Parts: sequence; C-alpha cells; structure tokens
Amino acid sequence: MVRDVLELSKARLSGMVVLTTLVGFLLGAPQPQWTRLAFTLLGTGLTAFGAAALNQYRERDVDALMERTRRRPLPAGRIAPGVALAYGTGVSTLGAFVLLAFAGPLPASLAAATILLYVLVYTPLKRISTVNTLVGAVCGAIPPLIGWTAATGAFAVGGWLLFALLFVWQMPHFLSLAWLYRADYARGGLRMLPVVDADGRLTFPVTVLFAALHLPLGLMVTLAGVAGPWFALGSLGLGIGWGWLGLRLYRSHSDRDARRVFLASLAYLPLVLLLMVADRGPGRAEDVWLRASPVASVVSADPPAIVP
Repeated sequence: MVRDVLELSKARLSGMVVLTTLVGFLLGAPQPQWTRLAFTLLGTGLTAFGAAALNQYRERDVDALMERTRRRPLPAGRIAPGVALAYGTGVSTLGAFVLLAFAGPLPASLAAATILLYVLVYTPLKRISTVNTLVGAVCGAIPPLIGWTAATGAFAVGGWLLFALLFVWQMPHFLSLAWLYRADYARGGLRMLPVVDADGRLTFPVTVLFAALHLPLGLMVTLAGVAGPWFALGSLGLGIGWGWLGLRLYRSHSDRDARRVFLASLAYLPLVLLLMVADRGPGRAEDVWLRASPVASVVSADPPAIVP
C-alpha cells in the first residue's frame, strides 16, 4: 500500500519539485530561516503529492491504454478512484494551508495556482493540443519561485531566472521522452508533439533550441548576482555538452540519441542546481544591480563635509 501511494503521488517527480523549491529558497535568503524552510518544503511536497494523485485520477482511462502506465495503482485496480480523489484533494489542500500558515500568502498562492493549472488545464489539454507541453513546463517551473518568495516575501529577478531555467529545461527533457514513447502516447490518444510530428521535423529543432537556451540563461544567472563565475563556467560546459547531444539527435532522428538527450537531462538539472548553490552569488539580483547603478553611488556617497 505504501508503494502504491508513493506511485500515486509520483514520488520521484515530487522529490524533484521539492529539490527545486529548496534551491529557490537557499538562493533567495541571505540567511535561511530553517523552520520556515522546513515548512516550505513540507507544504510544497504535499501539494506536489496531491496534484500528482489528482492528475492520475483524471487520466486513469488513458493510463489503462498505455503500456508504460497501465500498471499504475488506478488502472490496475489497486486503489479505488474515490480514494485517489479524496487523497489528492486532501493532501494538496493541506499543503497549501501549511504554506499559507508558515511561508506566507504568496508561496501558498503560487502552489494553489500550480495545482489548478496542472489538474484543470494541463491534464485535459494533453488530449487536445500539443501546447500542453508548454503549459506543463510552466507548472514545473513554479516551485523555485515558491521557494524564493517563501524566503524573501516578494518576486525578484533571481526568482524569475530560476523559473526560466526550469521552464527551458523541461522542453528537451520531455520531448526526448515523448519521442521514445510516441507510439504509447498515440495509443492513449494524447497529442504530444512527437505524436503529430511523426518525422520529427519540428520536434528536434525545438529540442535543440531549448537546450541551447541554457547557455545564455546560465550566464544571466551569474550577471544577475544569483551565482558566481564558477557557476557560469560549469553551466556553460554542461550546456555545451547537452546541446551537442541535441544536435546529434537532430541529425540522426534515432531513438538511441533521444534516450541520450533524456538521460543527460536527468544529470544536467541536479548538477546545475548544485553548482548554483555551491557558488552562490553575493546577493539577490535586484540588490546587486542597485549597488552597481549610478543612483546607488550617489545615494551611498559620503555627505560633503561642512566647513564652518
């Protein structure tokens, strides 16, 4: 039963959500408040568990048709649909209230918006339009903002750069996976890009484009003061390596290279996040830019001496 509940909650995916929330909090807070951090991670984890369960509740008929998902607890009959609905609703609501009580209204609102977008927009859109992947990428990019706003109480440039990094990462990550399982997605009636783009003429250029966007984004994170120069060098090297694998996929259109791009995405994200935290910048982005501006030099200048 524990294994089934964890599978219903997509524990590994939810763990990545908690990890990116942690990174957002650590980068946003000059001096982390550990109690607030603990409740932020707890609340975010609960909302992720609940959203995953609600997603599987709504897609149980589709999951039953697909080889890679038909053994999940709902289509396999190990958990009743009503139980999954009650669990998903209760756990996600509890997570939002934990965030509201201990992290603030802004992180709680972001978590609630993610749940609604994931369950009510992304999930049904998968059967209608290939745009679903972009919507899903938005859902996956919000957790760092939850961590950042829990630490700072406000939006900032650094938080939005983390959002952009996660959004861009998800496109090659998911498109390479969808290419590998395109026949399975077609069997389930899901309109993923590789399903409607059978020859990959659009899928592979989009994959390479979004992989390449990591190069300027990594530099922007350093220029904004969120991370230091070592992060810029490390992210540049990782981005070039991932982009090279994307180019190989673009040329070959092979499942083997698609698998390499997917596996590289699983290594790229935790390594980049680890580098970012290890080489944390001197302060939040807006503080760095303010100190570097001409206005700041005037404001912070010593007052002129008064000669009697």
